[in-house]
Amino acid sequence: MTESDAHEGSTESTTAGHPRKRPLWREILILVVVALVLSVVIQNFVGRIFLIPSESMEPTLHGCTGCTGDKILVDRISYRFGDPQPGDVIVFKGPESWNDEYRSIRSDNSVVRAFQGLGSVVGLVPPDENDLVKRVVAVGGQTVQCLSEEEGLRVNGEPLTEPYIDNRISGNGIPCQGIYFGPITVPDRNLWVMGDNRAHSKDSRFHLDDEHSGTVPIDNVIGKVQLVVLPFSRWGTVSSFDPQ
Repeated sequence: MTESDAHEGSTESTTAGHPRKRPLWREILILVVVALVLSVVIQNFVGRIFLIPSESMEPTLHGCTGCTGDKILVDRISYRFGDPQPGDVIVFKGPESWNDEYRSIRSDNSVVRAFQGLGSVVGLVPPDENDLVKRVVAVGGQTVQCLSEEEGLRVNGEPLTEPYIDNRISGNGIPCQGIYFGPITVPDRNLWVMGDNRAHSKDSRFHLDDEHSGTVPIDNVIGKVQLVVLPFSRWGTVSSFDPQ
């Protein structure tokens, strides 16, 4: 092969000395694939948006009938470097005993269900699981209780300061809302969680007879709630508050 032959062979992908442009459809396909990959990485390892469907966390998070359900940003990085702490607002996958009222959000049509599953992977469709949002009240090794002869919730025998509770919403002003329990020692690597709207939150108090005594394994935690992102009128941070 001569030098001229070698030069001619290298111009197959060029036109008039310029690189041949990719077809538009190929450019679009590449952009779509990159966007999907980034979405998968971000949704599964960095953060994810969740909708609040109930009033159990009011007034911190809105979700009651007639209200605009808040959309929250859940950070999936923080707990890779440490465990949830008292006062944190978390999203977690409900243990089996918490799922008695959960109904699948997937279609009965197998084709549609398959597309919904793919959409869930990239964050376009919610996962088909009972994801809940509550506040951490006590962690492994701590003892939590709310007894009729006491004024309210106690951890390790000490009353809690809970400014995030609005008694106008919760009703009678009693933090336990008449559901007395304890003392219960939280197992290691588990959490005792409650809603800020104590009168309308089906939380750890309602699952005392399950294998975890109402607590939630840390392994079930999806992430820490950091922001309310929608509606814009409620945009802002969701702060942790150590009640002890």
